[in-house]
Amino acid sequence: METKRSAPEMVRDGLRDAILGGVLGEGTQLRQDQLAEQYGTSRIPVREALRQLEAEGLVRIEPNKGAIVTSLSVDDVLEMLDIRIALECHALRFAIPEMVDEDFELAERILDDYNREPDPAHWGKMNWQFHWTIYAPCHRPRLLAMIEANYGHVNRFVRAQVSLAAGKDRPQQEHEQLLDLCRRAMTDEAIALLVSHIEQTKKSVHATRRHRI
Repeated sequence: METKRSAPEMVRDGLRDAILGGVLGEGTQLRQDQLAEQYGTSRIPVREALRQLEAEGLVRIEPNKGAIVTSLSVDDVLEMLDIRIALECHALRFAIPEMVDEDFELAERILDDYNREPDPAHWGKMNWQFHWTIYAPCHRPRLLAMIEANYGHVNRFVRAQVSLAAGKDRPQQEHEQLLDLCRRAMTDEAIALLVSHIEQTKKSVHATRRHRI
């Protein structure tokens, strides 16, 4: 049975989803009175939720201004992508020996849906679903929580800043190769491909910096 969330948790989770989903963009001011009305609660749970989100790096609380959705620099994102490589490769190494047919079938269904999806706005979510599916068998909840939090920060920037001009053909081809390597239990080769896959995102982020100059 699902545990009922407290008021601060409800506000925190709602705001986190809105920030990571791009509904609340960088620099957005979060007014406690408006949030309390929106979530049907008092300001006390809202303040607690904002403090928790500040600890996660999603908001910044400033004197006389209140809470503001944080922005990420290119250097921040490049560092987080390095962290992504370390965490996700670690998880994949543990996950591959634990994978079963159901894991491969789910990953295949996600890739099939991804191939058929024409709207770029949905590609990011489907990309994450695929990656999560191949990491989940590692059965290390703290590691998975770190991966999820880091990915959310990175995706917030990548979705807003990195061009979709390259499409999904290359990422999808690499996803299919990665899944094949996982199925064949070729762990070292799968990890090498995963590193290259994420490094491609780093190249795209570097490109955004060059194009701003």
